[in-house]
Amino acid sequence: MSNLSGKVIIVTGASRGIGANIAQKLAAAGAIVIVNYAGGKEAAEQTVNSIIEKGGEAIAVRADVSKAGEVKKLFDAAIVHYGKVDVLVNNAGIMITKLLKDTTDEEFTRQFDVNVRGTFNTMREAATRLADHGSVINFSTSVNRIMLPGYSTYVATKAAVEQLTRVFSKEVGARGINVNSVSPGPTNTELFTNGKSPEVIERLASLSAFNRIAEPDDIAQIVLFLASDEAKWINAQNIGANGGMA
Repeated sequence: MSNLSGKVIIVTGASRGIGANIAQKLAAAGAIVIVNYAGGKEAAEQTVNSIIEKGGEAIAVRADVSKAGEVKKLFDAAIVHYGKVDVLVNNAGIMITKLLKDTTDEEFTRQFDVNVRGTFNTMREAATRLADHGSVINFSTSVNRIMLPGYSTYVATKAAVEQLTRVFSKEVGARGINVNSVSPGPTNTELFTNGKSPEVIERLASLSAFNRIAEPDDIAQIVLFLASDEAKWINAQNIGANGGMA
């Protein structure tokens, strides 16, 4: 297991699903974790309590990443408590699956606000406030690699995240900060399974070489490695985590 002892890590959208699993996995490796949430206070506190019960250290901090002022306060809270931020994990995101013709202006804007503006806001803070030799790990999607009807706006937001990742890596590289993105495939979380029938999930699982969808731990293991010093030479990359789906 990678050793993250002493590293202070912000994980956005960490109250449940992949984010909560990532937070717990990082804490188990010795990191101090800031569990960010926007609306799920109780779930975020449960994640924090789970970490503390296992001997780790974490705090929950509310911030809507789509709002620059709240992101600034998120970094403020981390630095006030722990003096620095070493790693930023941009996990927060929303997905609305509708055919393009049926997508409302509000649904389009909301996805871009959280998925793209949220990533932009946190990286803008990280540009000056992340510790030297830190890491940024953004979240894209493996759906970018296939053409699934109903995902057009969602994949557009994640394509933007991938480009932000690549360019930002060159902007902060002089400080020894590496920046990458992870692209999960279908994963057993509320975000993905909500509204999908067992038949649909089974069909998507069949696209994997292992005939299953991912579990959150499959993704968290990759983030754990990218947050470690062993991964410093990996930079400006998008890592597919989809079991061979695409």
